[in-house]
Amino acid sequence: MKEILAELEHRRETARLGGGLKRIDAQHARGKLTARERIDIFLDEGSFEEFDMFKQHRCTDFGMDEAHIPGDGVVTGWGTVNGRVVYVFSKDFTVFGGSLSETHAQKIIKIQDMALQNRAPIIGLFDAGGARIQEGVAALAGYGEVFQRNVIASGVIPQISLIMGPCAGGDVYSPAMTDFIFMVRDTSYMFVTGPDVVKTVTNETVTAEELGGASVHTTKSSIADGGFDNDVEALLEMRRLIDFLPMNNAADVPEVDCHDDPSRLDLSLDTLIPNNPNKPYDMKELVLKTVDESDFFEIQAGFAKNIITGFGRIEGRTVGIIANQPMVLAGVLDSDASRKAARFVRFCDCFNIPIVTFVDVPGFLPGTAQEYGGLIKHGAKLLFAYAEATVPKVTVITRKAYGGAYDVMSSKHIGGDINYAWPTAEIAVMGAKGAVEILYRSELADKDKIAKRTKDYETRFANPFVAAERGYIDEVIMPHSTRKRVSRALALLRAKKVAMPLKKHDNIPL
Repeated sequence: MKEILAELEHRRETARLGGGLKRIDAQHARGKLTARERIDIFLDEGSFEEFDMFKQHRCTDFGMDEAHIPGDGVVTGWGTVNGRVVYVFSKDFTVFGGSLSETHAQKIIKIQDMALQNRAPIIGLFDAGGARIQEGVAALAGYGEVFQRNVIASGVIPQISLIMGPCAGGDVYSPAMTDFIFMVRDTSYMFVTGPDVVKTVTNETVTAEELGGASVHTTKSSIADGGFDNDVEALLEMRRLIDFLPMNNAADVPEVDCHDDPSRLDLSLDTLIPNNPNKPYDMKELVLKTVDESDFFEIQAGFAKNIITGFGRIEGRTVGIIANQPMVLAGVLDSDASRKAARFVRFCDCFNIPIVTFVDVPGFLPGTAQEYGGLIKHGAKLLFAYAEATVPKVTVITRKAYGGAYDVMSSKHIGGDINYAWPTAEIAVMGAKGAVEILYRSELADKDKIAKRTKDYETRFANPFVAAERGYIDEVIMPHSTRKRVSRALALLRAKKVAMPLKKHDNIPL
């Protein structure tokens, strides 16, 4: 018996070494942790239960019958994050470059199926070189099986991808279908085809970082939702994100002990809005002063900065925050901001996370670049997302709410449940200057008349009371009471239920 136990321990030690000490040292030299080190940091200490540690590929072509490493390039299992169950797979770059084989895929598929059956989040740690060439179509079939499960699990359990090394081909398509993608700066890359193929096909010389690094995907392509400086920071931030998320689409949002008084008043908010209506202010200040303990996890902070999206808590319960940012492009809605916010709204709606919207929007961004780029459809995505969302929706208009953008930003007309406005709110078709130039075009030469017309327009519309008179605004509130009013509104809406018409699925304007 002693020999049998010793044999088991020996096999375990061999499997834990992956591709061997030399390749582990090479991984560390690149500033990266190994697959198992990442799991140890990510999960609660001692909670990891591994599956298929000894699984090996069955390929015999191209000398592969002489190259067998237990685990076959991916570590899979489950554990806990702050006591809550999650499933995880971690690609091992030290074993065949983390490339996906038929058996490698089977290990991931097993975890995907278990996560879905048990309704728990699944997190993928990616550091891989795509399909294993030696296995040909068998590897491609494995990717297809993984993709299919990504789609089936979408909207049922949270799926998070953390890119921690080079990823190409199938190893970018699977993350692309998950809810969130995060990257590690300088060591992780995502592209369909690498720099060498790009050079051959298009004669374009580009580095891996320029083609698909975190700097590109967090600011230009919007593929990644955030970037971190190293493996440890990325893994710890993923633990923090999971704390905000429910286990599945039937579970309630997580609730933690709240030591921040939900009725707290903040008098500094009474002076947040500048006297000059064209002067910007930082909307993030309002967000941080509204959520519990200023704890806000921002999503896509580097992309479309004219809108803010992320998770916070009110009375210890998770909420999704969407807010126009006057500091960037005056908070205008453009194609990028609309897409960014629409996807976030839909995620919140999938997982029953209430939505709080802070509005200061002068309209949609005009110009040929926006129109040629499909602003109409991209703007419609945000409109569609808000209108179809059945979760509690609380809206606070702080300053400008002009034109169609007023309607789009969770207005009462598209299903906003509780809609507040600050006394500084301006709800109108457009700003006073533009409106007067249209209404009184024949008087444009007379500056005194135009000044009076502008003043009259501002008196009539540069306030929230016209909308309040019609019931489009539920209450005009004092800025310092925003946290208290939002908290009470969310408490009121906890039991909200909405019956929607039966349909297979909607047809959002993609």
